[in-house]
Amino acid sequence: MNGLIALVGSGEYLPVMDAVDRALLANCGANGRPPKVVCLPTAAGQEGDASVDRWLKMGSEHFRALGAEVHPARLIDRAGADDPQVAGLLEQTDLVYFSGGNPQYLYQTMQGSRAWQAAETAWARGAVFAGCSAGAMILGEHIPDFRSLGFRKQAAFGKLAHAMILPHFDRMTSVRFLSMPLIQARLSDGEYALGVDENTALVGKLGGEWQVMGTATVSVITRHEVHTHSAGEMLTLPA
Repeated sequence: MNGLIALVGSGEYLPVMDAVDRALLANCGANGRPPKVVCLPTAAGQEGDASVDRWLKMGSEHFRALGAEVHPARLIDRAGADDPQVAGLLEQTDLVYFSGGNPQYLYQTMQGSRAWQAAETAWARGAVFAGCSAGAMILGEHIPDFRSLGFRKQAAFGKLAHAMILPHFDRMTSVRFLSMPLIQARLSDGEYALGVDENTALVGKLGGEWQVMGTATVSVITRHEVHTHSAGEMLTLPA
């Protein structure tokens, strides 16, 4: 059975997300042994060694402090995504965590790779699939391109069919009266967007209930309406 999905708006590897990540580790199928976690800085692969090293260090320290067995994987390009050793780590993991960066680069690097196939294998047997910011965006049907005034859509993995993931959503609050109609106008009937605030996560399973966790809210946006859910609330995603 497919494992949990965690869509995180921001805050990966920070103390503010400790409670969320403890819940993920408790529900990742480790069955009493120390959970195995693979942290992937792939979305930051174009940012240079300092940025990649920082993400790897943060992920390792964060999850080890929570009692996990951490395997940081320096997967920053297509060669790394097709490395059989990395794929082997991912096949055996209980939680795979994609941190932030460039969502388009992350998708292009992982799409069709051995590492992505291995991550899907782990998720299919019950491992948690967590992504923050760019790591969350690739799980929707499309990745919004905010550099284009028309919110041009780019391909994503489609784990959440018909969905577009918008992390850091509370940063848009000051211009929401402008951005919300723009978002809604680009949604077709049957499509929806998930606006996930910073330091907040939406956690659940496909076809089941989802819970807002963390400090703020998650907004479910369709072409015709918007529903905002606070931390602790349960919700069902549009069919």
